[in-house]
This record gives sequence, structure tokens and C-alpha cells, in this order.
Amino acid sequence: MTDHKTTHFGFDTIPEDQKAGKVQGVFSSVATRYDVMNDVMSLGIHRIWKDAMMDWLAPRPGQRLLDVAGGTGDISFRFLQRAGSGHATVLDLTEPMLVAGRKRAEASQMVDSLDWVTGDAMALPFADASFDVYTISFGIRNVTRPAVALSEAYRVLKPGGRLMVLEFSQIPTPALQWAYDRYSFNLIPAMGQVIANDRDSYQYLVESIRKFPDQEAFLGMIRDAGFGQAKYRNLTMGVAALHSGWKL
Repeated sequence: MTDHKTTHFGFDTIPEDQKAGKVQGVFSSVATRYDVMNDVMSLGIHRIWKDAMMDWLAPRPGQRLLDVAGGTGDISFRFLQRAGSGHATVLDLTEPMLVAGRKRAEASQMVDSLDWVTGDAMALPFADASFDVYTISFGIRNVTRPAVALSEAYRVLKPGGRLMVLEFSQIPTPALQWAYDRYSFNLIPAMGQVIANDRDSYQYLVESIRKFPDQEAFLGMIRDAGFGQAKYRNLTMGVAALHSGWKL
């Protein structure tokens, strides 16, 4: 008998080597409606969360950003606008997401400061110590092995570099978590069907949030990857959380 490693895809257990393809299928399906998808899943609050991410990060002129699972460019655009000067590389596993990002108005305005790269968070195609900042927004829960992605983040950051992770998370208040679960499982897939004619992708995204480690457990993973001064902040009562760490 051959021992195959497994992982989760939503609530399903699948062989590890199948997850990347399934994730690509989900995001290829929703690429042209990705911003609408985030609006549906967060009631539009994801825009405030991304601004909060930039507030905590406080980009500085001349910094180099790697935005992993950066898709349509939301974080990179914000970073470049805040920094005033610098460079952002958007990396995503799914080419249609990058295509959608390149079509946005901000992309044409910042073309000289942006790169778009198709790649895997677990095997970044960059040299050691290449970037000042690494961000991943609503993407690390879709990575087959998040711990490997964090190790890769540590590798490509310069000494003194900053890791920032924005992700849907676990609400610490049971009554609020119960209400959020009712909303998520009953309404989000139905809205996905109406808006994008794609119930299954939205069902996966809801389930993937529940399978992701809670704030403290994920903080431990960041520390295990070697990052110092690791902290997190709950957003909107813990519906999402920002995690930060430094390569000391």
C-alpha cells in the first residue's frame, strides 16, 4: 500500500496533489467577478480591512512588495499609492485572476511599478532576500501547505522584512460565530448562484474559512516559520484577522 498525503478542500478530504488544481478551478470560475465575490462574502467590508492592512503596514517609498495570491491587484495598488514610489510584484496561481487584474484602471496607471507573475506560494520563483514586504490577502487558506508558504515568505524577505497576512478567521464569541455561520452557509452560496451562476465555488470558500486555523494557532505557525514580533489584530469582531511578523 502506498501512503498518500491528504488535505482538505472545503469539508472534503482529498489527495494533496489535487488541491492546487481544484483551487485553480474555483478562482478561474470567479476571476471576472472576484471583487463582487469579496463584496458578497464580507458585505463590502473587505475594502475597509485592506485599508486597515495598509495602515498597520505603513508602506515606505522605495520598498519592494511581493503580493502572493494577489489576483486582481487590490493590495498592490493600495501599497503603491501609500508608498508613493516603489515596486510591487503580484503573484497568483491562477492566470485568469492576473488577467483580470491587468485590466483594471489602476494597473494601467502603475504599469512601470508592477509585475504580474503566475506562480505557487509554496515554491516562489524568486531569489532569497528579494523583497521588503510580503503580503497575502484571503489566499493562504487556499494553499495546500500554509506552513511551506510561510517558510517561502521568510526566505524571499530581506532581513528586517515584513510579513502581513489578511484572512477570514474565527469569531471568539460563540453566539456571534453561530450567527455568522448561519449567514455564511445559508446565504453566501445562494448569492453566488444568483450573482455568478456558481454555487459550488462559493460553498467551497465558506467551508475553507472553517477549516483554517484560529488566530492563535496561525500565529504559532508564523513563529514556527522563523518570524519575530508576531502579532495579530481581529477585524470586525474576528470575522477577519490581520497577522504580522518580521524577519529579524
